[in-house]
Order: sequence, then C-alpha cells, then structure tokens
Amino acid sequence: MPSRTWLCAAAAILALCAFSCNKDEASLADLRTKTITLPFGQKIKAEVQVSDIEIARGMMFRESIAPDRGMLFIHQRPSVYTYWMYQVKIPLDIIWMDANRVIVEIKENAPPCATKASECPSYGGAAPSQYVLELAGGMASKYGLKPGQRLSF
Repeated sequence: MPSRTWLCAAAAILALCAFSCNKDEASLADLRTKTITLPFGQKIKAEVQVSDIEIARGMMFRESIAPDRGMLFIHQRPSVYTYWMYQVKIPLDIIWMDANRVIVEIKENAPPCATKASECPSYGGAAPSQYVLELAGGMASKYGLKPGQRLSF
C-alpha cells in the first residue's frame, strides 16, 4: 500500500499537470512580461530583462516588434546607463526612467547598427535612470511620451 506522502506527491503532480496542460494557460514568455500603462492610458506588454546578459542582448537580431510590445530593462540601482544598437535590426525608441518611473530621457528612432561594435554610437546617459523601455521606432511620439511623464508598472 502506498504511503500517505507518496499519494500526496502523486496528487500534486497530477494537479500540476492538469494546470499546465490548460490551453488557456500563459506561456513561459508571458511569465517574463509586465504590462506598462502609459500616461494617456495605453498599455504596452513588455518583456522584462534583468540580468547583465539579458540586458546586453536586449533586442539584438530581432526582425520586428509589434506596436503594443516592448522590452523593459530593470537595473539594480539608479545610475547613468547608455544603450547602443549593435546587432539590432530595427529602429527603436529608447525611454529612460528614474527610480520613480518618471521619464528622464528619450531617444527616438535610434537606427540599427550593423557595423563593427566599436563603430556603433551610444545613446542616453544624460540623467541617472533605473528603468529603460524600448519600443518600435516612432511609438514614443505616437503615444505622446515626453520627459517628466510617469509610467506605471
């Protein structure tokens, strides 16, 4: 006869399988996203990047990004962070925010850089920031984003 511990473990595994097999369940990629509410109520679903490797890779090699999508970089502490477009294939709007999620700087339509890494320009760094949001090129203007506005996430 199986032990009570074994039966509990089996029940937990079956419940987990039933839960994860639900076709309405979020994908693994969805678990790494945050919904960002912009100042005029628009919502962006952003992939979250936290580790140094994730932040360095960023949007490299991507062919496109949907208008309501983005990538949110979360740095451990406020500092001056510059970004570049090395190996990025599409223009991006880069929005820097301070620790209170207030926009401190925007670089619109940063162009892709397919040359040697040493020849790619860096953007940002005019003010300390802790969060950086990348959107498809032209979306910051479309959404009416300006320094001094606060984003919610």
